[in-house]
Amino acid sequence: MRPVILAIESSCDETSASVIRNGKVLNNIIASQAVHQKYGGVVPELASRAHQQNIVAVVTEALQNSATRLTDLDAIAFTRGPGLMGSLLVGVSFAKGLGIGLNIPLIEVNHLEAHVLAHFIDDPVPTFPFLCLTVSGGHTQIVLVHDYLDMEVIGQTQDDAVGEAFDKAAKTMGLPYPGGPLIDKYAKLGDPKAFRFSETIMPGLDFSFSGIKTAFLYFIRDEKRKNPNFVEERLNDICASLQSHLVGMLLARVKQAVTQTGIRQIAIAGGVSANSGLRTSLKESGERNGWSIFIPEFQYCTDNAAMIAMAAHFKFQRKDFCSLETAPLARMPIGTR
Repeated sequence: MRPVILAIESSCDETSASVIRNGKVLNNIIASQAVHQKYGGVVPELASRAHQQNIVAVVTEALQNSATRLTDLDAIAFTRGPGLMGSLLVGVSFAKGLGIGLNIPLIEVNHLEAHVLAHFIDDPVPTFPFLCLTVSGGHTQIVLVHDYLDMEVIGQTQDDAVGEAFDKAAKTMGLPYPGGPLIDKYAKLGDPKAFRFSETIMPGLDFSFSGIKTAFLYFIRDEKRKNPNFVEERLNDICASLQSHLVGMLLARVKQAVTQTGIRQIAIAGGVSANSGLRTSLKESGERNGWSIFIPEFQYCTDNAAMIAMAAHFKFQRKDFCSLETAPLARMPIGTR
């Protein structure tokens, strides 16, 4: 059977829809929410309202763009979690309503697993098993991927995610939201060895980013006491040094995971995988150590429905459908069924 699936993503502040036919993603429609910029971060209530405003238009565009009629659909997929509860409810409710109206099955998708499966949208694709460094504003994990729907977290942050460390550091410097991409931009012009920062060392393959967030806050405070214009005068060097340090923390754990598992196929996923410093450093590490590196296109790094569609395709093949009683989960670890 060659299924046609409509996928909906609404876990945070991106309303997205995608159509996949016979395992081939046909489009990836995304509506972003600029309303959060003036608040310096995502406001959950505003996010859910924006999803309600955007979802019909986004789904309509995904169907029209792929020349797909509602009667062509074999299933509706949606992000069940993790994410903001109000945002998830919009996508889940819309999918359920459409599924009831068309009398076709529903497929719930774990957002984190979908990030990993984004690597199967386009060639080249990794072979099993492989390691995936999943990095975003809410999660930092090393995932051992045994199969499409069989994944194991072997290391993760015990406090803050690396994406939050980027954004909070940007806010400390007075940069607008979202600050992570701006740090990446300015880092290209600076000296990564200009400044050094302390960090918290965790056992095993786990991470901790709360320590460097605090250390960076005090660093900026102390330097501005000596020179009120410190950030403006040294912005490029500050960003380069911070980014280099955070990327170094991530790659140190990846190298340790390779040694521990013997697996030399390495992938990255999640919003922070769009960071050019991380992408470049991972490629360089791969060349030095003989790793096979897999990096998704930029459009599949941040939250998007194409990755939800890809995950749904594999679940459809196994007839892994869900009931109308399925509720969204704000916290949904990999492996949750």
